[in-house]
Amino acid sequence: MTRTRPSARGAGATPASGAGAGAVASAAPAAAPARAAARAEVLRGLLRDANERYYVDDAPTISDAEYDALYRELEALEAQHPALRTSDSPTRRVGGARAAGFAPVVHRVPMLSIQTSTDTTAAAAIEFDARIRRELDLADDAPPLAYCAELKFDGLAMSLRYERGALNVAATRGDGETGEDVTANVRRIPEIPARLAGKAPAVLEVRGEIYMTRADFAALNARQAAAGERLFVNPRNTAAGAVRQLDAGVTAARPLHFFAYAIGETEGFAMPATQGGLLDALAKFGLPVNRDWRVVEGGDGLARFYDEVAARRHDLPFEIDGVVYKVDDLERQRALGFRTREPRWAVAHKFPPEEMPTRLLAIDVQVGRTGAITPVARVEPVFVGGTTVTNVTLHNEDEIHRRDLRIGDTVIVRRAGDVIPQVVRALPERRPADAREWRMPARCPECGSAVVRLEGEVVARCEGGLVCPAQRKQALLHFAGRRALDIEGLGDKLVDQLVDGELVATPADLYKLDTAALAGLERMADKSAANVVAAIDKSRTTTLARFIYALGIRHVGETTAKDLARHFGGLDALVAAAAAGAEDGAALMEVEDVGPVVAESVARFFGEAHNREVIAALQKAGVHWPEHAPAARAPAGPLAGKTLVLTGTLPTLTRDDARAKIEAAGGKVAGSVSKNTDYVVAGAEAGSKLAKAEALGVAIVDEAGLAALLNGR
Repeated sequence: MTRTRPSARGAGATPASGAGAGAVASAAPAAAPARAAARAEVLRGLLRDANERYYVDDAPTISDAEYDALYRELEALEAQHPALRTSDSPTRRVGGARAAGFAPVVHRVPMLSIQTSTDTTAAAAIEFDARIRRELDLADDAPPLAYCAELKFDGLAMSLRYERGALNVAATRGDGETGEDVTANVRRIPEIPARLAGKAPAVLEVRGEIYMTRADFAALNARQAAAGERLFVNPRNTAAGAVRQLDAGVTAARPLHFFAYAIGETEGFAMPATQGGLLDALAKFGLPVNRDWRVVEGGDGLARFYDEVAARRHDLPFEIDGVVYKVDDLERQRALGFRTREPRWAVAHKFPPEEMPTRLLAIDVQVGRTGAITPVARVEPVFVGGTTVTNVTLHNEDEIHRRDLRIGDTVIVRRAGDVIPQVVRALPERRPADAREWRMPARCPECGSAVVRLEGEVVARCEGGLVCPAQRKQALLHFAGRRALDIEGLGDKLVDQLVDGELVATPADLYKLDTAALAGLERMADKSAANVVAAIDKSRTTTLARFIYALGIRHVGETTAKDLARHFGGLDALVAAAAAGAEDGAALMEVEDVGPVVAESVARFFGEAHNREVIAALQKAGVHWPEHAPAARAPAGPLAGKTLVLTGTLPTLTRDDARAKIEAAGGKVAGSVSKNTDYVVAGAEAGSKLAKAEALGVAIVDEAGLAALLNGR
C-alpha cells in the first residue's frame, strides 16, 4: 500500500452523502490559463500511466516519492483552477483499472483512499490533531482526542467478503469502485481463514493488506537466483503479482500473509464504538490483525508513535512506509465525514522515501587491499532513507552491464536504515541521447599498473600489489586489524598519514616507528603516540594463524589461516609446501577445505619475492609466534567435521565467544552459507544468511540449540 492517496487502506466506512465516485466539481467562472491546462493534462497522463504500471502490471517505473510529487502538483493546480478538474482525474479516483482475465467485483462500499502527509517530521502529527479539533469545533481547554495509530503496510489492498462466516468473495481494490475477483488465489493463503471463528454476522466484508515478509522475499529471490531466473524487485509488487495470477498454483507457491484493519459492507454486525474496538473484534473472528496499533491521546501522542515506529521500522519482519492516524471514536468519524474520495478523520503519515530517482553522473573505481577494482556510481545528491546519498557501490563490471546502467541515466537509488545504498535499476524510458556505456579502465587509477580479470572471476584487480598506494593502506589496516596483529590505535587517518608521508611502505616498517616520529603527525600528542608504539611492540608476539591471516593472502580468511597453521605447525613448512605446490598445489590441498583456488592463491603469494622479503623483515623486527608440531588429525569433539555459520546477534554470546566454543568442539565456522553448511546459528536481526539457509534447507538453531550441539545432544 505504498501509494496512499490513490491506493491507501480502506477507510472502513460508507462515504457521506454526495461524496460518491466520479463527483464533478462545479465549473469555475473563468477558464484556466492555457499553460496550467497543458501541465494538468501532462500530469494526468503521467499519473494514469504510473497507476497502470503499479496496479495492473505490478511493475512500477517511478518511485513513490516521485508519484507523490506529481500528485501534489496536479492537486494544487486543480485547487487553484477548479475548471481543470475532471471526473476521471487521478486525484478523484482510486487505484488502477481492473486487469483482463479476472471477473469484476463491484465494491458496494467503495474502497476509499486516505490523505497523505509527506512532511516526514513529527510536526505533521501535531498539524493533523489541530485540524481535527478545529473541524470538531473543540475548545482549546477540551480534553485531548483519542486516536488509533496503526502501521501503514506496503502490500496489496484486499477485500474479503464473508457470508454467514464463510469466505465468499476476495477482490482487489481496482479503481475503488470495481475490483478483480481473486477468490481462488486468496483461498491458497494459509493465514486467511476460510471460515470465521465464533458467531459470525450474515455479511462481514473485511479489508486489509496482503504482504510478503522480508525473509520470505529474500528466500524467494535466493531460489530464483539458484534456478537462474529473474529476481523480483520488492516484496510489495511480488505479493501483488502473486495474487493477481490466473494460475492459483503460482499464488500457493508464494509465501503470502495478511493483516485485517477495516470493514466495508456489513449485515448483522454489532459495530464497536471505536476503531481499536473494531480491530479487537476482527481478531476475535480469527482474522490476523497486526498488534502494533495503539490508542494515543492528542498530537503529542501521535508524534511519539511516529518517532517510535520510525526508529524500529527496519526491525519489523515486513515493510512499512509510514503510519496511519484515525480518530478512534467511530461516532466522531461519522460526524467528520468525507471530502470527495477521502475521510476527514484519517491521514497517512509517511516516512522518508527509501527509493528515489537521481541521475548517474559518472562511474569511478576504488582499489581495495587485494587490488579488487570496485565501480562506484557518482549520482546527483538525493535524499533517501533519511540521508543524502552521492556515491553508490556498483559491485562489479558484470553487474553494471546486467542492469544496463549508462552514464547519464536516471536511476532508482534505494537505502533502508543503515544498509549501504544501492542502485536498483535504470529507467531506460528516460535515457538521454548522449548516455554512454561504461568500461573497466585498463590501468589502475592509483598506480598505473595493469588491471586484469582472471578467467572465472567477476572482479577485476590491480596488479600493483604493495607498490599501489591504495592497496598499501588497506594492507596495513588489515595487518593491524583486531583479528590479525591487533594493533590498537592504528586506524584509517593514521595510516593515511604514514603512507602519504612515506614513513611506512610495508607492514615491516611499522616496527621502525618511534614516539618522536608519530608525535609529529597531525592529531598525535606524545601520549597517543606512545600508546600506538606500545601497541605495535605488543603485536610482536602473536600466533601463526593470526600472522598468516594478517598477510592478506587472497581467499585466505581466518578459518583457512587457522587450518594452514594447524596443518603445517610453522611458517617454513608452509612456505616449502607453497613452493612445492607452485605447479599443482598438491601439498597445500592436503589441508582440510583447501581446494585448487586457495592453493593457487597461497602458492602465488609466497612465490612473489617481495612478499617473502616483507615476511623476513617482519621476523627480523621481532614478530614471532610459538611453533608446534603439525596436526596429525582434526580435533575430536561433538562438532568434529561440522561446518557452522553465525548470523545475527545472540542473547549472551559474542560472535568471538561462539566461534571459540564451536572450534573447541571440533567444528568449523564459515563466513557464508552453502550446501556444505551443517548448521546456521541465528540470533536477532539475522539477515541474508538466514534466508539462504532456509532456501537451501540448512538446519537452523538458536543459542540454546547451539548449546545442545556443543554438549553432544
